[in-house]
Amino acid sequence: MSSSSSFEQSQVITCKAAVAWRAGEPLVMEEVEVSPPQPLEIRIKVVCTSLCRSDLSAWESQSLLPRIFGHEAAGIVESIGEGVTEFEKGDHVLAVFTGECGSCRHCISGKSNMCQVLGMERKGLMHSDQKTRFSIKGKPVYHYCAVSSFSEYTVVHSGCAVKVDPLAPLHKICLLSCGVAAGLGAAWNVADIQKGSSVVIFGLGTVGLSVAQGAKLRGAAQIIGVDINPAKAEQAKTFGVTDFINSNELSEPIPQVIKRMTGGGADFSFECVGDTGIATTALQSCSDGWGMTVTLGVPKAKPEVSAHYGLFLSGKSLKGTLFGGWKPKSDLPSLIDKYMNKEIMIDEFVTHNLSFDEINEAFDLMREGKCLRCVLHMPK
Repeated sequence: MSSSSSFEQSQVITCKAAVAWRAGEPLVMEEVEVSPPQPLEIRIKVVCTSLCRSDLSAWESQSLLPRIFGHEAAGIVESIGEGVTEFEKGDHVLAVFTGECGSCRHCISGKSNMCQVLGMERKGLMHSDQKTRFSIKGKPVYHYCAVSSFSEYTVVHSGCAVKVDPLAPLHKICLLSCGVAAGLGAAWNVADIQKGSSVVIFGLGTVGLSVAQGAKLRGAAQIIGVDINPAKAEQAKTFGVTDFINSNELSEPIPQVIKRMTGGGADFSFECVGDTGIATTALQSCSDGWGMTVTLGVPKAKPEVSAHYGLFLSGKSLKGTLFGGWKPKSDLPSLIDKYMNKEIMIDEFVTHNLSFDEINEAFDLMREGKCLRCVLHMPK
């Protein structure tokens, strides 16, 4: 099917979406109108979407409302906009919150995944024309991270979607569109963990446990997990954590404990909570001379990191990463291959499978720390 003929056939679709009307209040199932894809865009029938902590944080604090959240998603292309040559109707895809145009300074650098054209979208609009593709009774509804997967259909830029093997189970690989990939990339691309290393991970949610999995696969000798939820201790072993610390039960500063356990500080330290105070603690917990701290969390409050300059004079480094350094189009297919070849775990992160209309229950589970990933399944 040519792009122009499929573009001409696209009409407005009316479907169900979970809409946030007020910060922190339950999402409401609404009938929304989804516009046809515009040039270089595709419209996706969402098959499944998982709930990520940044959806929760944004829902609790956002003023940009009404809005459709959701950004970890997999689906099937329903129609394509003018000029789209990479996708056709029926393709299986992952939607991603940060795109890859393939031609900007960052995309061609070989050093970065921070696409200057399709980078993280924060205004609740489409990259191309700064408008929305969702409306209710003619009034616009904002997007989230240019994905908005808490809807039966969504429109994304073709540069923010990745074609995937149709044999790959969408209800599993949707986790690779954010959390699991971010953790693996932080361990492999950013820290480049070596065999025999000591690693400490602050925060054992999906991202932190993905870092642990990445560290284990690289042959790390010691993987220390730090969390305030004692239920995480047993769960973390599955992903490679060798030692668990409940930071609420310590009578001395965490860095002292880590330094004693590692013989002077961890080789690599990861902040996976989204707390700049913990980023400082992570930096204090890694080794002088070569210790590297990688921060992955997105803080809800106090975005500034404070650290004594002596930590850096002693040879430590602090690095940040978005999506683990992966370029979505270039790199995600190889991660899916690893999953299909049983080289990486994804299934073990899915603690709950719920129907789309149980979305508020999924938010409750995440807020209460009772899940890793809840996968929401759209009606057949």
